[in-house]
Amino acid sequence: MKKVASVIVPVISLDRKAPRPLHRQVYDGYRAAILNGTLEAGQRVPSTRVLAAELGVSRIPILSAYAQLIAEGYLESRVGAGTIVSSSLTNKTKTPELASTRPTKRVVRIGQCAKAISLPRFLRLGSWQRTRGAFWVGQVPYDEFPFRIWNSLVARRCRNLSENSLNYEDPMGARDLRQAIGVYLRTARGLKCDVEQIMIVNGSQQALEITVRVLLSPGDPVWMEEPGYTFARSIFSLNRCRIVPVPVDGEGLNVARGIQQCRDARAALVTPSHQYPLGVTMTATRRIQLLDWAERCGAWIIEDDYDSEFRYESMPIACLQGLDRNSRVVYIGTFSKVVFPSLRLGYLVIPSDLVDHFLAVRFAMDIGSASFHQGVLADFICEGHFSRHIRRMRSLYSERRALLMASLQEYLDPNLAVTGAQAGMHLTVTLKGICDRVIATQAARQNLWLAPLSTSYAGGRARQGFILGFGSTTVADIPAAVRTLRDVLEANARLTSPGLLATS
Repeated sequence: MKKVASVIVPVISLDRKAPRPLHRQVYDGYRAAILNGTLEAGQRVPSTRVLAAELGVSRIPILSAYAQLIAEGYLESRVGAGTIVSSSLTNKTKTPELASTRPTKRVVRIGQCAKAISLPRFLRLGSWQRTRGAFWVGQVPYDEFPFRIWNSLVARRCRNLSENSLNYEDPMGARDLRQAIGVYLRTARGLKCDVEQIMIVNGSQQALEITVRVLLSPGDPVWMEEPGYTFARSIFSLNRCRIVPVPVDGEGLNVARGIQQCRDARAALVTPSHQYPLGVTMTATRRIQLLDWAERCGAWIIEDDYDSEFRYESMPIACLQGLDRNSRVVYIGTFSKVVFPSLRLGYLVIPSDLVDHFLAVRFAMDIGSASFHQGVLADFICEGHFSRHIRRMRSLYSERRALLMASLQEYLDPNLAVTGAQAGMHLTVTLKGICDRVIATQAARQNLWLAPLSTSYAGGRARQGFILGFGSTTVADIPAAVRTLRDVLEANARLTSPGLLATS
């Protein structure tokens, strides 16, 4: 049975001019709160002295009311624990007349923004974080995180808390963290930026939300990679932008097709270092074409650089922003993949002449990010732990990625179509003759978390396949997980011959 430890004074209205005596009013208020579930079984109630002080009355009527409630079994008094709602009471004790007052059905009207998006499928599964089976996309190996170092940095920050550290932080974010990020981006990612252009945000999703609110208006057309990141599509839909799906091929976003479909788009969202979900890297030719288009048409490029730190067959690719000579690129980065997702810290690199606009929108949304973990993260970066952690994870992911590739070839098909394995924390397989959503549902029962490739398409003909994350799946588990995937595929009625597993 759930216990609520905190003592909260319930809302009880007293009318000193009413004919009912005060003790009866207190009794009736408590009885009603217990019967309708406002006060739960096991919940502590305030002492008679505290309640009398809160209500501004003497203890005599409070003592009388408590005595009656205890006598009737609504409250019970325990030595050392005070007075609590009787533990024998449950929701089943609610009186019929109180329960019947609750409406059984109502008409709900929601705004146009909420109508533009739907709840993601995995959130409908209930406790969606409960099922963290093999191949969960974007998950980091928590058991490999340097907890001892992180905890020591947290403890040190706690010991040094001051009045200033409890106040609102600069809406742009903690300056020491922004400086650390600036050094990292200039050195490792080839960005051109200074600390005044960097804004700390609550993850890449908020970074995109702020960017869209600053740069776009309802009805504005925006290029989006097809297939592309579903949650980014939700942000555009929420802000009522017109999404223009632009196909992705082996060189990345097809800029020429985008110009044919909508030359006057106001912005383009791209993942050039490791396209999501296909994993291709945008070629230099395409990058130059995209920058030229943005300059000629006065459009914006939103670069989402979500997992560029992890590359296995070459050095990390310089970012698109570093090639931009006309300040047309807004750069988005996140620590969800390189530290851990619940940290909820990301960052924006903003063209200098747009900083005030971004700051105004950010301040209106939520004033700024929580400051404590910004300081811890700044220490983590500046003291060298961040770069060492990335190197360790790069080696670990490389091993897991190689084993996953070998297992797919061994247990599924040597000629299986696999893309995106050169970088990042996921790869994508495409299959013929299947319905990936159906198989993903069946695989979940076997503790496999398969992200259907088809859900990344906005429209048109969607390819069938799966986005397989290997970051949090151990070397010991990968072969068995692939064999389970094979068994699920073979058991599916749509697979009638091994030839269906051939390349698409």
